[in-house]
Amino acid sequence: MTGPHALADAFTGVFGREPEGVWHAPGRVNLIGEHTDYNDGFVLPFALSLGVSVAAARRDDGVIEVRSRQAAAAVTAPVDGGTVVSEGWPPDQAWAAYPVGVARVLREHGTGGASLLIDSDLPQGAGLSSSAALECATALALCDLHGVDIDRPALARLAQRAENEQVGVPCGLMDQSASLLCTAGHALMLDCRSGLSSQVPFAPAGSGLTLLVVDTRASHALTGGEYGRRRAECEEAAALLGVDALRDVKDLAGALGSLRHPVLRRRVQHVVTENHRVEAAVGLLRAEAVAELGAMLNASHLSLRDQFEVSWPEADTTVGAALRAGARGGRMVGGGFGGSVIVLTPADRADRVRDAVAAAYGERGWTPPEFLEAVPSGGGRRVTPA
Repeated sequence: MTGPHALADAFTGVFGREPEGVWHAPGRVNLIGEHTDYNDGFVLPFALSLGVSVAAARRDDGVIEVRSRQAAAAVTAPVDGGTVVSEGWPPDQAWAAYPVGVARVLREHGTGGASLLIDSDLPQGAGLSSSAALECATALALCDLHGVDIDRPALARLAQRAENEQVGVPCGLMDQSASLLCTAGHALMLDCRSGLSSQVPFAPAGSGLTLLVVDTRASHALTGGEYGRRRAECEEAAALLGVDALRDVKDLAGALGSLRHPVLRRRVQHVVTENHRVEAAVGLLRAEAVAELGAMLNASHLSLRDQFEVSWPEADTTVGAALRAGARGGRMVGGGFGGSVIVLTPADRADRVRDAVAAAYGERGWTPPEFLEAVPSGGGRRVTPA
């Protein structure tokens, strides 16, 4: 991804006028709390330094025009159109559903048209929430351009609504909240029911640790059926248990005993225990016991693999190889069926862990993984003035 001034220059070259600003929103890594967000539970994400930048200028004709430096197709659409997902856009324009969807939701709050040039350094399909970063960068730009003041928690919910209703992805609130609310050197403890959040100190380097993100190169797409099926299974289980959401299950043994279907029992067990792991992880971070997070990560991965059944071979191999090489813990992140793994390792063993994971991939003839050292960073912001 180019810098903000280079992106502004590129905007001028594309649209024939200068942008009014450049906005950036980060991707995220969820430290722990997977598939709990749409069950009204708890999550603990942090923002990455990588993300999506948008150079933008206002339009007064009710049109949003979007272009991307990572895609050849340009898309022009009316802001007051219908639901994006029902408009049958060709595959090479599917990425534009996110900014157009945000524009159509925010129109209800007073925003209008704009010309956008998008740039990203987040790997696509790696499970680092490039879609939410795109939504949030677009939302920040549109609000600033049209003088609309929406507080960050409310803006996160509007971006989530755009993805749910406009794009057709039944995501929870975590990704958008992380992109807009995170602060540097912290993870975000988020209650996905109330939207309340708190900043939890998280600086692995200060404890002699490194958190690696391993892009397994097995890409995923949340618009596929498996993600929606897991959500539907959780909703079915909650209805059978007579609770609003699985977050409300207090007696796990009793709940499991009352459910006949083994699949639903497994889904409930994961969600309930994962919520407890989030709360335990927050306690460890506040006690500055960062190294002890490893056990929580390992337990989360096993639950995601065996109870929620969303892991994939590269993820399981990554975690196993990293632990054998001396890592403290690791787990898959994101919706599942592809994407990334996080590994918490002593900093002086990071190279050994990388080598061990790469060797395991080589033995299996898989595409080599890519590694990123994750540093908790700040949330979305305007990066150039008007």
